[in-house]
This record gives sequence, structure tokens and C-alpha cells, in this order.
Amino acid sequence: MIQPAVQLTQSLIHPEEFSGELAGHRFLMSSVRTGNTEIFCIDPYTGSATNLTRNPTSHQRYPSWSADGSRIAFTSDRNGAYNLYTMDSLGENVQQLTHEPAPLTVYFPNWSADGKRIIFGLAGCDPPLMCSIDASGGAKRILGVGRDPHISSDGKLLAFTKFLNIGYAVFLLDTCNGRVSQITSHENPMGAVTPTFSPDGEFILYSDSVGNALELFRVSVESGEIRQLTDLGQFSTCAAWSPDMQWISFRVTDEDFWNHADRMQLAYKERRPDKRPVWVMRADGSEPHPLEALRYQCGIDGSRAVWDPLGTSR
Repeated sequence: MIQPAVQLTQSLIHPEEFSGELAGHRFLMSSVRTGNTEIFCIDPYTGSATNLTRNPTSHQRYPSWSADGSRIAFTSDRNGAYNLYTMDSLGENVQQLTHEPAPLTVYFPNWSADGKRIIFGLAGCDPPLMCSIDASGGAKRILGVGRDPHISSDGKLLAFTKFLNIGYAVFLLDTCNGRVSQITSHENPMGAVTPTFSPDGEFILYSDSVGNALELFRVSVESGEIRQLTDLGQFSTCAAWSPDMQWISFRVTDEDFWNHADRMQLAYKERRPDKRPVWVMRADGSEPHPLEALRYQCGIDGSRAVWDPLGTSR
């Protein structure tokens, strides 16, 4: 059963009301403020932003912190195709882990809790694959067919999405026995489902179609109960939990340009500074609002605004 979204009048939300609510947190986010797409570490309270990748001849996407905050995974096309790289928290000691040729594309890397392996999606192949690789390098391991893989904190489940008849639904892969189960039944024809586990492994956030919009939903892993969290009437995607599970970050845009080649090309060419800002809301879906420090010049790609795993709401 789907529970309705928390109702909130958007016009009552003012940025000044939220100037300090995220003090104690930091984000990793792709930004086009330097011209190309780089990975920045951003303090939402002070607005301080540090360019970690500093590679002006390429584009960097999909940052992801290791659980202890010491390493960062990201993708870059600096060698001609989007491959997987790691660096330390200061942007040093960069290591390339995959060497896929174009048109193959590595995306949405995320770490196992022990920091030993990185799970990622591989697009540009038919069918799309879910893979993992040792964080120190080596050969990739194919986990199965699917998109947007995200590992649970205990490593026992992998959330992913798969196209059925008219759209995408969320599935779970049991990493111990390889059993696959479907956890949502509604098919989202727009894609951008991007499921992600909560830090405690009890819930999965994902995007689903509601009319001509994409809204964020939460599903219980144990019961399958679904709750709609947003009701913005736009395209809300790429959600991420704060480590204390008090907040959720997500991206909002005015169109599903990724489904239209001409619109996607234009979006990346224009790099409109307000095209795909980062929003935040309470974990129950209340108080959704743009995050001022990440309201402009965010990357057009589907990178999540990833929370520092050591941050805490004050």
C-alpha cells in the first residue's frame, strides 16, 4: 500500500528559515562552476567549496565516499571513456580502477561497508551490467544484469532497477545466494529510478513516475510498504540519506532531458546554472527546499549530493 506524501505548501518555505539546519554536514557534488564538471566538497553552512579533482581537460561525475570518509570514488572521462577512479579525501593519490573502452560507461559507484570493494553500473553494453571491483584494483566481477546498483550496509542485498514491460521497477539481489526478488510493482517509463539503501538498511529511496512527473518514494525492505515523500510535480531524482538518517538530499529539474537526445545535448551545452539544483528534506518528506549552497552550477549529470559519512545534524 502506498502512503501519500507529506503535504506542505511550497510557498511557505523560505531559504532564510534553513540557513543553519545542516551545520555539521558536508557534501560531495559535481559542479560546473569551473567550466567543466569537477567534484567539489561543499560545506552547506558556510558555502565553502573545494575542488577535489582539479582536472580541467575532462569531466568528473558520480562521487561516493567510503564509509570511513577516507577515500572517494568517482568517474572521469580523462582517458576517453568514463571509468572508475579513487582518491583520498583531499583529492590526492588518484588511482584508475577500470579501463573500459568507449562507448562503455561506468556510473554510480558505491562502497562496501568495509571499504574493500566498489560496486558500480556499466552502461553502453547490452544488457546493462552491475559489477564490483577490489578497491585496490584488479579485474571487475559481474554481479548480474541491471541498472543503478546500490549495496546495503551489511553487504547482503543489492538494490537495482530493471526494465519490465513499459518501465522500470526496483529489485533486490541477495548477494549470498544470487536470488532476485522484485520489491516494487509500478513501472516507471521515465527511468532515473536510482534506488539507494538507508544507512540502517531498512528502507530504499527511489524515484517513480506520478503522471508526467518523477517523485521520490521510500519502500520498506522487510514489509514492502511504500510511502511517497515528495509532491513537487517536477522531476525529483538521485536521492541520498544523511548518515544520521535525519535528512535526504535529492536533485530537481524541470524535464526528463536524459530521455531525449536533443534536449540532453542542449542541457549539457547550456549548463544552465539553475537546471538541476540540490534540494533537501526531512526524512519523512517534510520541509523540502533547495539547498542554497548547491542551488546553482551543479553538474547536469545524475550525480547524488553525497553526505560526508562522519557528519551529524546539530
